[in-house]
Amino acid sequence: MVRSARFDHALVVTIDNPPVNVLSRVVLDELAVRLRDSVEDPEVRAVVLASAAEKAFAAGANIREMAPMGPAEAFEHGRRGQELTRTIERLPLPVIAAVHGVCYGGGCEVALACDFIVASTDAQFGQPEVNLGIMPGWGGTRRLPRRVGAARARRWILAGRPVPAEAAEAAGLVDRVVPRSELLPSSLALAEELATKSALALAAAKFALLESIDPDIDGGLAYELDLWAKLFGTRGQREGMEAFLAKRAPVALPRTNWEEESTGFPWSRDGESSVARGKRKKT
Repeated sequence: MVRSARFDHALVVTIDNPPVNVLSRVVLDELAVRLRDSVEDPEVRAVVLASAAEKAFAAGANIREMAPMGPAEAFEHGRRGQELTRTIERLPLPVIAAVHGVCYGGGCEVALACDFIVASTDAQFGQPEVNLGIMPGWGGTRRLPRRVGAARARRWILAGRPVPAEAAEAAGLVDRVVPRSELLPSSLALAEELATKSALALAAAKFALLESIDPDIDGGLAYELDLWAKLFGTRGQREGMEAFLAKRAPVALPRTNWEEESTGFPWSRDGESSVARGKRKKT
């Protein structure tokens, strides 16, 4: 489901889970292993994350796998996704996402963790989780605002609409848009350019930038994961995912049990999630 091959100083890690590279547990684990192994080859100076699927970079997490989950199972699955994105982000090598076709949900969150995104003209980005009765849980609420700004991130996440490659480039999410035929060559050219720099200097600069941009990313990811997992088992999550699997529009549910369903969320009567309470106790 995931394979890798070296081209000069670039390791191309390719997701191959047809038809649309759904990010199942197995794919997540294989990706993490391939990425960690990239550091062991001294000839590798940059990593290109690519797709073998014709229509997608990655269409997101496996909804059929997630639909029956409760909060505890969802927490573990979300943790696995977050660990992959942190592996990408903390890899001491530049990581370039070569994106074509659909790049939604967890796929978009994987791309967000990369240092560069090169996209083909047919690429579509999005965080459509609200349409499934949940929210981004693999770092989308943390990384998207720092890429495109708070206002755009709010629109993209709350509306759940797809964003074409050119609009994503204009917003600052994508570094370069190229024709589909030039996607891998352009990504490899960027990797070779990076390979001419000091590997140690690149790693140090990457880590310093991460610290500067988001010094409390681990705390932010924990907060996101806490809220994401709590949404599983709610009426909205069940209806959203059942509708997706049945290929129908979800029914808009009334807020009849709002107070009861809000227990443990930041807006409820107790006023804070378990993560927020943990943070408060430490201060």
